[in-house]
Amino acid sequence: MFVHPDIDPVAVAIGPLAVHWYGLMYLLSFLIGWGLGIVRTKQAHIQWQREEVGDLLFYVVLGVVVGGRVGYMLFYQPGLLLENPLQLFYIWQGGMSFHGGMLGVFAAAGWFARSTQRAFFDITDFVAPIVPIGLFFGRIANFINGELIGRVTDVPWAMIYPRVDMAPRHPSELYEAGLEGLLLFAILWWFARKPRPRMAVSGLFLIGYGCLRFFAEFFRQPDSFLGFVAFDWMTMGQVLCTPMILGGILLLALAYKRNTVTP
Repeated sequence: MFVHPDIDPVAVAIGPLAVHWYGLMYLLSFLIGWGLGIVRTKQAHIQWQREEVGDLLFYVVLGVVVGGRVGYMLFYQPGLLLENPLQLFYIWQGGMSFHGGMLGVFAAAGWFARSTQRAFFDITDFVAPIVPIGLFFGRIANFINGELIGRVTDVPWAMIYPRVDMAPRHPSELYEAGLEGLLLFAILWWFARKPRPRMAVSGLFLIGYGCLRFFAEFFRQPDSFLGFVAFDWMTMGQVLCTPMILGGILLLALAYKRNTVTP
């Protein structure tokens, strides 16, 4: 059994200026994602220019931040949003949703597609293998902050979060970092290293993330203000992952039926 290290959420403080671990992890995610995007442009079957990666990154960052915040308020705190719509802008209080961020990235990809005359799924297929690295660092930030904790357990590697209680819990943030981050990255990077039909990489991402997150939610403590939202056992994360999995299966099936290789 281990005790959470209780790390200060502020990584660096200089006078009134405070840099939080969350911010550093977001920055690290975008920088490494940029680097991986450049590596992707060097693959023989990828017809992207290095300069385009930086342009796309701007759209993705915008989509992640805006979509993540809007999604969190709509999916997890709709009552609070109705009570005080200005809460939408209180980003310093925390609260970001992956599913909202994903929808934001889809919107950003559509915007980028329109401005560059590229097909929408050519963009999502290019970005999909890179996204899990951002998820990895996001979950590490959750662990540092001691949030999104796991359910009570008696496994030998259980962790106590003194800021919450003294009950041994699953370190679910680390589970998700390994599953949604490293494992999903390895699967998608391997799959995307060769030419695939348009939509196939995007479809595999939706299936992979949806299934891994659905599984990981069994070890994560449901949000206290929501609890179980369906069938007395499904969390909001599992509810939101279900259409992702179904949509991913549909995209993958259509991709191989049409068998149109991304140029």
